[in-house]
Parts: sequence; structure tokens; C-alpha cells
Amino acid sequence: MPALQSNSIIRCTWCGNDDLYVKYHDQEWGKPVYDDKILFEFLVLEGAQAGLSWITILRKREGYRKAFAGFDAVKVAAFTPEQAEALMLNDGIIKNRLKIKATISNAQHFLQIQQEFGSFANYIWAFMPNQKPLINHFDGNVPARTPISDAIAKDMKKRGFKFFGSTICYAFMQAVGMVNDHLPSCSFR
Repeated sequence: MPALQSNSIIRCTWCGNDDLYVKYHDQEWGKPVYDDKILFEFLVLEGAQAGLSWITILRKREGYRKAFAGFDAVKVAAFTPEQAEALMLNDGIIKNRLKIKATISNAQHFLQIQQEFGSFANYIWAFMPNQKPLINHFDGNVPARTPISDAIAKDMKKRGFKFFGSTICYAFMQAVGMVNDHLPSCSFR
């Protein structure tokens, strides 16, 4: 996919001209994240995105922030069945019972990983060679999954995570900068 040019700034074409998408592309996508709260946020958002477009989730991001306690994993992990059911009435998020329950369960598993590894960042970045991001050189055909995303997804599934298969994992890796898939011509590479 070629890059999109605008006022001498060249961007990956997937972000199009939508202001929210452009801001996300320019300021977040592909930038390494080591903060557990932000990692949890993207874990929630990527899980919610399963089967939907990313722009749909970006447009509901603030709704997710409010619904899921500012992406505080401790608070989300303690949500009651009544709180989970109440989220089915929340227009600010995707009203999918399985995804809502998975978010709460995933928060519990997230906390277990923090306890085991000292932080979720320690756990997730340990899958990367030398715990550093990969800078890819794709001119068009960016893969939907890789052997690393396969390994992470397999391990997380074994730990009980839901809505985090290899394809969602690779999108998560792109979002949190574990891989930099900006096109070589992109100004934000």
C-alpha cells in the first residue's frame, strides 16, 4: 500500500484523511510503549476491535475509557457481574457480552502477569529480540501475523486471555510499537 502525501508529509495510506485516524497514525502507532496502563488500554481496545474496523474503536475510545475505569486494570478486574451487565446498555462501547466479559477476565490475567513478571511490559517485551522493537521494511504487503505474534497469542491463550489471537496480537504489536510497520516512505517511520 503506497503512502498518502499531504503538504509534504507522507503517511501510510491506511489512515486516510480522517482527523482521528491521522492523529493516531502520527502520534501513537508504531511508537514503543512500556507503560502498563497504556498497554492494558491497547489490550482492551484491540480485543474490542475483533471483527470491526479500527476507526470504529478509535471513535469509541473515550467511551471505553469511561466504561472501563480509565483503563485501570485493578478496577476492571474487580467488576461484578452486575457491572458487566450494565455495560451492555452503554452506547459508548461495543455492546458485545463476550467482549465485555473477556475484558474483565483479561484484566485479571493481566494482573497475574504483572505479579509474575513485575510488569506486563516485562512480559510482553521479552518476546522481542533483545527486548527491542522490530523495524520492518514492508513496501506494501504487511503481514497480519508473524511467528512472534503467534508465540505471544499462544502463550496468552494458555494464560486464559480471550479475543487475543495472533492477528489481534500483531495489531497490538503495531499499536504499541513492538514493530514499526510504517512504510519506508512514511514521514513517521
